Amino acid sequence: MTWEPQPDGLSQIITLLKQSQSTDNMIQRAVQMKLEELNQYPDFNNYLIYVLTKLTSEDEPTRSLSGLILKNNIRIHGTQLQPAIIEYIKQECLMALGDPSPLIRATAGILITTIANKGGLQNWPELLPTLCDMLDSQDYSVCEGAFGALQKICEDSADTLDSSALNRPLNIMIPKFLQFFRHSSPKIRSNAIACINQFIINRTQALMVHIDTFIENLFHLSSDDDREVRKNVCRGLVMLLDVRMDRLMPHMNSIIEYMLIRTQDSDETSLEACEFWLTLAEQTICKEVLTPHLPRLVPVLVRGMKYCDIDIIILKGDVEEDEMIPDREEDIKPRFHKSRTHTQKPSIGAAASSSGGGDGAVRSMEGNDDDEDIDDPYDEMDDDSNLSDWNLRKCSAAALDVLANVFKDDFLPILLPILKETLFHEEWVIKESGILALGAIAEGCMSGMVPHLPELIPYLIVCLSDKKALVRSITCWTLSRYAHWVVSQPHDQYLKPLMKELLKRILDANKRVQEAACSAFATLEEEACTELVPYLGFILDTLVFAFRKYQHKNLLILYDAIGTLADSVGHHLNKPEYISMLMPPLIEKWNNLKDEDKDLFPLLECLSSVATALHSGFLPYSEPVYRRCISLIQQTLNQDLASTTSPGQFEQPDKDFMIVALDLLSGLAEGLDCYIESLVSSSNIMQLLYQCMQDSMPEVRQSSFALLGDLTKACFQHVHPHIADFLPILGHNLNPEYISVCNNATWAIGEISIKLMEDTKPYIPMVLPPLIEIINNTNTPKTLLENTAITIGRLGLVCPVEVAPSLQQFVRQWCSSLRNIRDNEEKDSAFRGMCQMITVNPVGVVPDFIFFCDAAASWMTPKNDLHEMLQKILHGFKMQVGEENWSRFVEQFPPQLSERLAVMYRI
Repeated sequence: MTWEPQPDGLSQIITLLKQSQSTDNMIQRAVQMKLEELNQYPDFNNYLIYVLTKLTSEDEPTRSLSGLILKNNIRIHGTQLQPAIIEYIKQECLMALGDPSPLIRATAGILITTIANKGGLQNWPELLPTLCDMLDSQDYSVCEGAFGALQKICEDSADTLDSSALNRPLNIMIPKFLQFFRHSSPKIRSNAIACINQFIINRTQALMVHIDTFIENLFHLSSDDDREVRKNVCRGLVMLLDVRMDRLMPHMNSIIEYMLIRTQDSDETSLEACEFWLTLAEQTICKEVLTPHLPRLVPVLVRGMKYCDIDIIILKGDVEEDEMIPDREEDIKPRFHKSRTHTQKPSIGAAASSSGGGDGAVRSMEGNDDDEDIDDPYDEMDDDSNLSDWNLRKCSAAALDVLANVFKDDFLPILLPILKETLFHEEWVIKESGILALGAIAEGCMSGMVPHLPELIPYLIVCLSDKKALVRSITCWTLSRYAHWVVSQPHDQYLKPLMKELLKRILDANKRVQEAACSAFATLEEEACTELVPYLGFILDTLVFAFRKYQHKNLLILYDAIGTLADSVGHHLNKPEYISMLMPPLIEKWNNLKDEDKDLFPLLECLSSVATALHSGFLPYSEPVYRRCISLIQQTLNQDLASTTSPGQFEQPDKDFMIVALDLLSGLAEGLDCYIESLVSSSNIMQLLYQCMQDSMPEVRQSSFALLGDLTKACFQHVHPHIADFLPILGHNLNPEYISVCNNATWAIGEISIKLMEDTKPYIPMVLPPLIEIINNTNTPKTLLENTAITIGRLGLVCPVEVAPSLQQFVRQWCSSLRNIRDNEEKDSAFRGMCQMITVNPVGVVPDFIFFCDAAASWMTPKNDLHEMLQKILHGFKMQVGEENWSRFVEQFPPQLSERLAVMYRI
């Protein structure tokens, strides 16, 4: 196709392109409107490609901009463009890959990838062969332009390139790329490695065939003069470590030596190389291969943790007081609400003892198997919009952390002398890196550090008032990593002085320090729990004062600290003097926030924890809070309906508002208990709940089921009339694909059955089979197993005749799941159900009786009548089998179990 522009049209477009480079917002908007208007004309895109590829009289930025506008048009309207125009653009782009200007070549490459992505590579069959042919061109610009385009295609379409749909082009491309590893141009060498690197992680077959040649060539380029080449070599080696360790093993010593040098480079290569230590730490051979190199590696990592001058400028490290400067909205990261999940607390003797709170719903991420969701501590460390990118400092600290976890206390002989030198250094930047290193090793080297902590913790507490804000903020972080030890010592020695200083830092004049102190204090709260009760007045004074002092960003972190405090001290917060301090500022914020303001999320989460902790103390505030939650749910459901019925006219709502409101209602139901009855009776909450339970979004269902369980406990009279509607929905959600949804549905079924008693009978055939399937699935996570076992036990309690015949199918897994949770009401009702079922079907338990013995022994202090039931079953079994068989049976028990049964049940 040949096409020529009209001179008027061309000059109009050139003027527009020039104007769009203006910094004036008004001009920008006018240009935007004009561009959208021009999109109505089919040949507008022809003009754009013409300016990019043919109009050499224009300056490069204007030509490139023309190409980028065309790229957006293709991305948005590509499917509506006439085939002839697309063909014209394709041929022009391929020609422009050889343009003398690197900027124009790169823009043409971006356009080519956009067309390939939009229309699919299979619809442009000649593209890859053409680009590969261009690599052989004697004209450097053509070769480099084609490689640039190929690199973008490999990045965007690695999977497609390895598919039979395209006839496996990689079989030709990879050997081709390998030929260019020794090209005279560093740019082309770098492109060749970058292209192949895209195929390492997926173990692409076409690359695996040539893996030895690839590795040999990488080694050849390891000492290349060019920075980009070295960076790509490091990146390739780090990925190979994960994928083809077998091939790297013979060269491991030289690779470690090489990475040691590269980690000290003064450019971005150092970050790529530093990733090597993080990846190596995950490999089983790490200890063996790295031990000889540790004395050289550790100092390199600690040096890498030092702020460089540019970091300090970006972090405004010389600005000590900035608390009066308002936050920029773009510096505030979006927050994600974590929906409620009902979990069990482990028993005191079980693997982990968790403290505080009753057995209400605790928060955990959707789909997370365990009760914790672990943030990367190094992502939060220097939390600044410009520096929150992964950098050498964070990578070095993370590497020190994982290696400390590999080497444990063997790490300390090398590290302690370095810490001594850095921690007490008069240069603040070095001292700061030492404090960071001390925090990084906390987890891995805790036992070896204990003898040094009586000296180090007081020193760190002094560093909390250092004159440099960046030293004060990192000290908060490091102290939080040792909070567990601090709490375990006599309070007067460490906890009190630490708390006093941390609370001062919460009111620091520097915003970064406020943020670090608030986060560290939340960690201390989680560790100390009710140990903080004697200091509550003092703590609340500070947190409430911070409300008046904080700018927007830190206010959101303050809500977390208050919510965590409520979770940690529970009902001890329910004192008139505490309530009168804490509630007015929270309610004032609550009243000032609009319904569509996302700051409601952290505030609602905080209020949910506070309502749960305050119990009846929250009553005076409950009505407006309850009404607003109902209104948020109603609004979201209405918006959802509108956007589904007329998609073009109404936007989809942000369902997080509804999820957070459901969770706060759960907190209210759990905290107020039967006092919530009057609020429930005067609202349409049951109708709203019925809709939310059927929402397409898993998190909405998850929170609905948590609320249903809590309302069942608090005011069943209002739930009862709707059971025939609710139970089938719960049964339908017993699908472990959505772990947290399934977990909360299971828990709610158990709560309902306890209230429904024998009226649960008609629903047993619907819910029991999926529950048995879940408890027998080897992939079911611990939390879901425990809740499933409790619910099966409860169903057996209310309908033993219906559930007992299936006993043999679940009794072993049931006993194994419930031996690890602490004594509580849920465990009690589940065990009563098990005793009832054994009475109905004693044969069902015989093959797995040893598991039942173990579960019975897991009780610390069962109620008298339950104790009697368990004892009766144990003695009954002994009588049934006779003394001799019983003795043989008991010989299989671990000694602890025999002792425990003898002490507890006299058997």
